[in-house]
Amino acid sequence: MRVTLLGTGDTTGTPTVGCDCDTCARARELGVERSRFSVHVENTRTGECLLVDLSPDFRQQFLTHDVSLPDEAVVTHIHFDHLDGLGNAYRVFDDLPVHAASEVDPVTGESVADTIRRKYDYLDRITVEDHAPFERFSACGFECTLVPVDHPPLVCYGLAVEDPETGAKLSLTGDTSYGVPDESRTVLSDPDLLLADAIVPASLCEYHPLGGKHENEAGVPRTFGSKHMTREGALDLARELGARETRLVHTAHFYPADEAFEEPLAVDGEQYDL
Repeated sequence: MRVTLLGTGDTTGTPTVGCDCDTCARARELGVERSRFSVHVENTRTGECLLVDLSPDFRQQFLTHDVSLPDEAVVTHIHFDHLDGLGNAYRVFDDLPVHAASEVDPVTGESVADTIRRKYDYLDRITVEDHAPFERFSACGFECTLVPVDHPPLVCYGLAVEDPETGAKLSLTGDTSYGVPDESRTVLSDPDLLLADAIVPASLCEYHPLGGKHENEAGVPRTFGSKHMTREGALDLARELGARETRLVHTAHFYPADEAFEEPLAVDGEQYDL
């Protein structure tokens, strides 16, 4: 299993368009980028490729990084920075199966799968395949499981991707607070690589209207506001899940410049063989 991080940023990415903050300036100096979130997973046994989330930066990501176009895709939730790259399927794919959850969201009145069908009904080259949470399904020779996480007000899912032949395992938290349900944590546990949402350091919670929550024993918030983990929360979750390696993703340009490019914060283009 070869994992390539195509997009490691939040909804605006780093550098952010029109921003001259110290962190965006430092990213330009270093020549690194955190585009909108997307992960490429190649099955090195079969040559098939799975894409987790379809970034609006899809075109540039695939022009920039030496990876093959996906054979199948998984969508974790319907926010534009994870879904709207699907429009790139137009005249690019002959057929692209897209896997998504079948659970109806009480806020939207439809499932992630149904939202994709409605929004992209003009794309006759994609087929949407529904899966219940915790239901194992096959994609590109991998065994995959979507699990509910906590990203109010919408439903959102983490994902476990396992190679049934080699035992390699990739876990993605999806966009989530630290309040990941216990049953979901069990599915995500013991990964060779964990990609964990860590939008900002806990020190920035004082600037959020909702502050922080899910404090640890030292009083450090593990959730920023209500939707995303802090860096400290993501690292605590990684330890609890027993991750062998952890990369922090979906990070914002609000990280102080002297912290924004420290380990284990990821940048686009990183590649891992599991």
